[in-house]
Amino acid sequence: MAGLHLMKLSVGTDDVSDLARWQSGPGREPDGLPRHVTRMWPKREEELLDGGSIYWTIKGVILCRQRVVRLEEVRREDGIPRCALILDPTLVRVTPTPRRPFQGWRYLPAADAPRDLGDFSEGEEELPPKLSMALAEFGVVWGAAPKR
Repeated sequence: MAGLHLMKLSVGTDDVSDLARWQSGPGREPDGLPRHVTRMWPKREEELLDGGSIYWTIKGVILCRQRVVRLEEVRREDGIPRCALILDPTLVRVTPTPRRPFQGWRYLPAADAPRDLGDFSEGEEELPPKLSMALAEFGVVWGAAPKR
């Protein structure tokens, strides 16, 4: 597994299902992969592309991750170059982990990354993010069995 990841707020997203719906809409790469465009290009690109993922924070809780496949430069109407994070479409649920609000993205060392719980399935029953986190604090994880 990679030694370096990113974490990012998924603003306006209510849960993992909502993120999956958003990513399946317009804005995908021609090869069908979802992408997320950000202003800053990761300086530690090589480490990130060596198996790194983006960990999505939804309503103050890291709930899932996606592997970063590649980075591409994009220019929007304003002509300013930006970084498109091209992502594996598989959302992997992780142990709910609280995060304070932050702007942009942050590096996340592998040692600090939440543990995988399993792939997310569309239509999967979900608990609210804060409740998932509270249960995880007591060792109760709703949904998929933890992967070892």
